[in-house]
Amino acid sequence: MDCESNSWIWEGVYYYPHLFGGLMLTAALLGLSTSYFGGIGVPSLPCSWSDLGIFHKRKRGNKHIRVYMDGCFDLMHYGHANALRQAKALGDELVVGVVNDEEIMAHKGPPVLNMEERVALVSGLKWVDEVITNVPYAINEQFMNSLFHEYKIDYIIHGDDPCLLQDGSDPYALAKKAGCYKQIKRTEGVSSTDIVGRILSSLRETKNCDRNSTDVKLEEEIHSKGARISQFLPTSRRIVQFSNGKGPEPNARIIYIDGAFDLFHAGHVEILKKARELGDFLLVGIHSDETVREFRGRHYPIMHLHERSLSVLACRHVDEVIIGAPWEITKDMITTFNISLVVHGTVAEGSKNTESDPYEVPKSMGIFHLLESPKNTTTTALAQRIMANHEAFMKRNAKKTRSEKRYYEEKKYVSGD
Repeated sequence: MDCESNSWIWEGVYYYPHLFGGLMLTAALLGLSTSYFGGIGVPSLPCSWSDLGIFHKRKRGNKHIRVYMDGCFDLMHYGHANALRQAKALGDELVVGVVNDEEIMAHKGPPVLNMEERVALVSGLKWVDEVITNVPYAINEQFMNSLFHEYKIDYIIHGDDPCLLQDGSDPYALAKKAGCYKQIKRTEGVSSTDIVGRILSSLRETKNCDRNSTDVKLEEEIHSKGARISQFLPTSRRIVQFSNGKGPEPNARIIYIDGAFDLFHAGHVEILKKARELGDFLLVGIHSDETVREFRGRHYPIMHLHERSLSVLACRHVDEVIIGAPWEITKDMITTFNISLVVHGTVAEGSKNTESDPYEVPKSMGIFHLLESPKNTTTTALAQRIMANHEAFMKRNAKKTRSEKRYYEEKKYVSGD
């Protein structure tokens, strides 16, 4: 098939950095067809960029390609989402395998999220077509045959970061030997280890537990690179890759929900799903770092604004986000975005400021609805799981921090993604 076929054009991204104290991603103005957002720029996919900014993607003929990617997906973040976005770009359908709690414990240490929570997060991503649970940490011959014959998988995908078992062997060796392995680019600046490190850093600062000499030594190793400083480098292209690329229809019923959405978890996925079911278009407001600190405390948010925004954008129930949304919803904001209904979950983090009601205006207009939260999970509750077992997580992180340090020291440029 000629590379000239099946092309899409994008002219740019429109931002309004001063609108309501935040940055509005206006997907309707991107000039992108919705078919663009299966993922772009994966190096092993036959494609090219022209000087005019036209992206060409070859058709695969009549062959329907199914790709597989597995992982623990603990403390799901935008790096996981971007990996699955890249994997989906290599095929027509993406099947994701989720490793169970026992396997994670044996190979990496205790997971923060349980199996049910991790599956809910993976299933909530817009690029995922099917989920397989309780997959092995290392792909053995029996499971690989099951992938090929039962699940009709064509390629097994993994990132360019090294993944080794405790004996030093490669868990994807069989897939590579079979010639069905493809590699994608690891997303810079984030990992579950990094996020746990940020939480442990807050724990150290608040001094809520006794620390012995072993704790201090482990903490020094974990925090040697500055766990509270995000290494993420946001670009407009990454936001475009995560966006749906379409705005609401003229008469659409637009639902608005806002929050910090820090440490994006299964509770967030479920409340966003319920909110989306109330209308035709779900607009999500994400509060700025300054706003979250003001109303939640100086140790929050754990993830910064752009990290939280990408996690929300990756959710299949979300159509568009306001990056840096205002705390109080005004009449002008409701009119500008043609909001039909403002919703808020019954389970939410407490606020230090109880003097003002941010939903006073939509309540007075009769367009506010309190939505029953399907889960009682909160960001604080997840952080407390780590704090309650901080020694085990410090040991796990110290080991992972060393391996990640080696990865970045030996890292080479990988084109595209």
